[in-house]
Amino acid sequence: MSRVLPLLLLAALGCSAQISDEQKELNAALAEAGASPIEYLRAVEKHLEKYPDSPRRPELERAAARAAIEARDNPATIKWGERVLARQGDDLQILDGVSQALIASGSREAAPTAAKYARRLEEVYRAMPAGGARRDPVDRGIAHGMVLEARAEEVLGRAPQALDLSRRSFELFPSAEAAREIAHADEQLGKPDDAIRALADAFTIPDPRTTDADRARDRGLMGKLYRQEHGSEAGLGDLVLQEYDRNLALLHQRAVRLQPADDAADPMARELETLDGRRFSMSALKNRVIVLDFWATWCVPCREQHPLYEKVRDGFRSNAAVAFLSVNADEDRSRVPAFLAEEHWPDEVYFAAGMDRALQVTSFPTTIVLDRRGQVFSRLAGFVPERFVETLTGRIEAALEAQ
Repeated sequence: MSRVLPLLLLAALGCSAQISDEQKELNAALAEAGASPIEYLRAVEKHLEKYPDSPRRPELERAAARAAIEARDNPATIKWGERVLARQGDDLQILDGVSQALIASGSREAAPTAAKYARRLEEVYRAMPAGGARRDPVDRGIAHGMVLEARAEEVLGRAPQALDLSRRSFELFPSAEAAREIAHADEQLGKPDDAIRALADAFTIPDPRTTDADRARDRGLMGKLYRQEHGSEAGLGDLVLQEYDRNLALLHQRAVRLQPADDAADPMARELETLDGRRFSMSALKNRVIVLDFWATWCVPCREQHPLYEKVRDGFRSNAAVAFLSVNADEDRSRVPAFLAEEHWPDEVYFAAGMDRALQVTSFPTTIVLDRRGQVFSRLAGFVPERFVETLTGRIEAALEAQ
């Protein structure tokens, strides 16, 4: 248990010049409890039983609630947490803890109260300032509240409502816990293939709150459901890779949406970076039509599009008025040289250096054509294999003719 709470409480109780016998007794009990949340909870409970009219009762009840949450003592969390929330209904840790404890009880009678606290958790987060770096923790908090509300709906036997809440949570802030709730609701609704896909999301999405044990459980359940539906795990690996790619794209889209507005500057005023770390100024291509191909190493469709893109490029190779730039958007740039060598792609590649955010690229592959003024003339998000060469060629020719 963190030492912060005991030390703060001891300081608050011992701040007067004259320390009462009650305070001395409590100080000694808390010091003896040390870092154990269970012993800390017992010490506070015993003190409140002996001194029911303690002037510090509100503080002690809050300390008991937080210790109970750390100790994962659900009955004590509910007992002390609800007393705190009756006085102060916006304590985030206690709203979360009490809601989870009520849900864990499995009681249909307790589920509406759990949902009420979950909605209150969402309200408190929604009222917070959410600019800049605050956007992620605020959205995560709101999305977590929606997951708790979904779990309460499941206890009440309302799987469709639980599925809707879980999906909205994942859309707001993609997380493993939301994906698991989607899977659970889908399974209850008799949709095993949808549940498998949601478990693949939970297994693959980058989420620092997911432990190795969590991933192992996700993997185990996903494999079990897949074998039940398909007889073996043949094909499961491909599905997992698809979800991995999709989730990375979702997170990239979120990062682009949250980028400050001043990053949407004139693309011709920006710089890209070469593989060897040099800067390349877009202004060097002034008065030319520029074709920007945005891709990532983890993007399977990008590999399928690449030979088609190269075919278009070959068609304009003798036209000095057109410039083609292959732009990588990987966050981990160290993967790119090996990828280029493995796939036998030309190493004429640039790192986006924010250009993807400036042009609001939210999926891969995306091909953008800038006209001679440096303005976006055309945007192709994704591609249709049988029409890509003809479509992109036509748009480049149109940009060349535009005034």
